[in-house]
Amino acid sequence: MSPDTWLATALDQAADPTATGPGGLPLWEVRLAEAGRACGPERADAARVALLRAARPDTAALARVYRHGTGAERRAVLTVLDALVPDDSALPLVEDALRTNDTHLVAAALGPYAARHLDAHAWRHAVLKCLFTGVPVTAVHDLAHRARGDAELARMLGDFAAERTAAGRTVPQDLRTVLAHTAAPTEGAPDGVPAGALNGEEN
Repeated sequence: MSPDTWLATALDQAADPTATGPGGLPLWEVRLAEAGRACGPERADAARVALLRAARPDTAALARVYRHGTGAERRAVLTVLDALVPDDSALPLVEDALRTNDTHLVAAALGPYAARHLDAHAWRHAVLKCLFTGVPVTAVHDLAHRARGDAELARMLGDFAAERTAAGRTVPQDLRTVLAHTAAPTEGAPDGVPAGALNGEEN
């Protein structure tokens, strides 16, 4: 069976919530596990995402796949959170991914769902995690908007840069990129107002 034929059939099956596989496992989960073999490595990631979008599992099912799935399946779950989970109930999955040293998981975790639901403290540390682990900050969805006028993030970046310099290590260009975003004034604040001043924060 060609990859295209397999995927078309698998998507139809995934869209049927009553379809089950061996042991009563939802058929979409079976097809998710088969995607790498059926579609090949170049198309497998897109196929997994398409299957999850077709199946539209709830947060509990997504969490089950995340807990028991492969790294590739976990990335697919993180990728679809914004489309499938309307609230912050899947935030523990993002937080778990950000605790790992798997750079692919960290990058996948920082999509639109994290941009909407991570609080400021966790989001800042996620940005620093990217700098520590070498994940390009282009992976951080809505970076420019969330970093805008963030004095605390600017302080953290300054501390990180100072530590790198003191250790004789180079400061990554991505740090300068993020720092430039923090220098932009908070929306609604006139130029020259210290970042965070509108929120009662101190310099």
